[in-house]
Amino acid sequence: MSVEKISVAYGANTVLRNVSITIEPGEIVTIVGPNGSGKTTLLRALIGAVRPTSGRITSKPGLRIGYVPQKLHIDPTLPITVERFLALPGGTSRSACAQALKRAGVPDLSKRQMSALSGGQFQRVLLARALIIQPDVLLLDEATQGLDQPGSAAFYLQIEEVRRETGCAVLMISHELHVVMSASDRVICLNGHVCCEGTPEIVSAAPEYRALFGTGTGGALALYRHEHDHAHDETCAHGHAHAPSDKQTEAAE
Repeated sequence: MSVEKISVAYGANTVLRNVSITIEPGEIVTIVGPNGSGKTTLLRALIGAVRPTSGRITSKPGLRIGYVPQKLHIDPTLPITVERFLALPGGTSRSACAQALKRAGVPDLSKRQMSALSGGQFQRVLLARALIIQPDVLLLDEATQGLDQPGSAAFYLQIEEVRRETGCAVLMISHELHVVMSASDRVICLNGHVCCEGTPEIVSAAPEYRALFGTGTGGALALYRHEHDHAHDETCAHGHAHAPSDKQTEAAE
């Protein structure tokens, strides 16, 4: 999937300006930025809920996109089980629901009422719903909002497991800067435009990032990171690519 110089405006208010990103197969990319920086608008443009005023979004025909929203309200008086919720609007088999719940890390919730779920369980069910289609790209819009720190950490570990099992690319928005380092292959700092982009180590040192979030313990990216058995090309703080490979020129399809 490739985003080429898109801009999005709501009336006279331009939210995104000339934003270009690519998502490679199998990588986890995290978008960070202050409130109002256009993060959610970018994801909504990717799923077709918002039409760019300029630029284009391209993807392989038949590309499957799974989407986990920031929040979803279900009337607590509505009697609906997890299995029934996952099967909406119909045509999804029980085995597919069971497999998605297992992959989301909550295999025993199928008969539970949606209204009886904890916040963490609810988000895992939303993840399972996104996984039913076996997505090529998984989009998450601050999917851990409202969860405590252990719950957020467990959710991100589950996302890494999903990536390992399925090979799907992951593009997620996160406001939890302390977990970005461990959860991401690449970080994009957005503030209406792409301020800086690269590995978490590169972005954490970028002056554009530090100007937005500061350099204290509450703002800087934590200096810990997992290792992968595959490499990703890096982009410096000012958006200039270093030694692009053939793979980098291909968007996730």
